[in-house]
Amino acid sequence: MVTRVGILTGGGDAPGLNAVIRAFVKFATREYGWEVVGVEDAFNGLMESPRRLQILTPVTCRGLLHRGGTVLGTTNRGDPFAWQERDGSISDRSQELADAVRDEGLAGLVCIGGDGSQRIALRLMQEMDIPVIGVPKTIDNDLSATDCTFGFQSAVDIATDALDRLHTTAESHERVLFLEVMGRDTGHIALTAGIAGGADIILIPEIPWDPARLADKIRRRRSSGRPFSVVVVAEGALPISANGLSDTERKARLKAAGGAGAIAMAELEGKVDHEMRLCVLGHLQRGGSPVPFDRLLATRFGACAVELVAQGRWGEMVALQSGSVDGVPLEEAAITRFVDLSGNLMRTARAVDVEFGG
Repeated sequence: MVTRVGILTGGGDAPGLNAVIRAFVKFATREYGWEVVGVEDAFNGLMESPRRLQILTPVTCRGLLHRGGTVLGTTNRGDPFAWQERDGSISDRSQELADAVRDEGLAGLVCIGGDGSQRIALRLMQEMDIPVIGVPKTIDNDLSATDCTFGFQSAVDIATDALDRLHTTAESHERVLFLEVMGRDTGHIALTAGIAGGADIILIPEIPWDPARLADKIRRRRSSGRPFSVVVVAEGALPISANGLSDTERKARLKAAGGAGAIAMAELEGKVDHEMRLCVLGHLQRGGSPVPFDRLLATRFGACAVELVAQGRWGEMVALQSGSVDGVPLEEAAITRFVDLSGNLMRTARAVDVEFGG
């Protein structure tokens, strides 16, 4: 019987995390009378001494709907199965975590996080017999089990607004301006914001790009009376010269060059007769208040998580599919959803003459 349940946020922050917590707490306490225990900084709050936990109530959750970040704190460095000690060594502290869950009398954990957090949650259930419910969180919108994740639309809105602003400067100075957005492995933010913001070139991780094609696109725009261009670059997008590199080598190249946007600009140096500038949005895409769409989706996710716990459907993750929110097996949570290169969004982008470089 559920009387006490834990909830935590893991991985990177995203607009809407607090809205999930608020909805879960309000529904769980009002409808079922459960005590909701917030675990601070992902799983870390259960593994430190003293433990860092807080009792969440409708009163403590007031004002959270529109608030960015997470009141529980978060980290992507708290894997209990591969805990990094201060001396740099790695240890398995999963048993310690499991013991803490039982010692606190928690019926289970509601884990709000991305693919990494959901993989940890699944291992906790399979190997440590800790009941878990997953709530997907990633602004990259790259989990195949759900049609959309909260935070994505807020990130797209920020990127689109940046493109609107860059357009005026690009046109005024006849420059090529690059906007680097998040998207380590997938290009959903770049593609969606690029179409909405009227980008001329969109570079995504799914398509290794050819610098010659980009230069040709820019020159054709100049010859047609449009002597400026705006380029959107996902942070994981690399040119065709990176084909065959391992993930480690790709990351090393991106780090050494200062990011995907810097690489794209360098590859075009000397190939086009324009001044070029780079704008990196970075964590601006994660911060601030969630847009209404994300507030609504996060609230639906939080309420659904309560229903899954009440029904004893441990081992499932909340997901939006075909307009409805329900649970799906947690095993499906960590499967990456890449941009469909033959899908409607790609066809739309090509229909309005967006260049992808490949």
